Amino acid sequence: MKVSSFYPVLMTDRVKETGAFYKQHFGFSVLFEADWYISLKKEDTKDELAILDVTHETIPTPFRKSVNGLILNFEVEDVEQVYQKLIKEAQLPLHLDLRDEAFGQRHFITSDPNGVLIDVITIIPPTPSFQTQYKKNIWDNDKHE
Repeated sequence: MKVSSFYPVLMTDRVKETGAFYKQHFGFSVLFEADWYISLKKEDTKDELAILDVTHETIPTPFRKSVNGLILNFEVEDVEQVYQKLIKEAQLPLHLDLRDEAFGQRHFITSDPNGVLIDVITIIPPTPSFQTQYKKNIWDNDKHE
């Protein structure tokens, strides 16, 4: 199967508020916008995100529930700079303070208006005990894939 695109769709009763959040804080631009659906894309990337009204008729009735139990990871070049912007300046909620993980991440966790967790990450070298678990050496590359 050849996949031409893959992106998450957040189901919510706060479509406009959620779209505005990702545009303001994560630099997404609108590709399509209706009162029930917003399609967002980061310029010069393949990164996409959509927001869908949880009550929309295209969702089978038993599944019309707001998003729950989801973490969106955003890998960035400078996690300290994003921490300053999102936590200190914009005062988004802080659920996990900035810290280094032995498995190769420096990160913090915030959330969007729906309670979706957002893990903002910079890749760092893992401790030796975790290096053997990586299938390729991602922390020395200029570009993380």
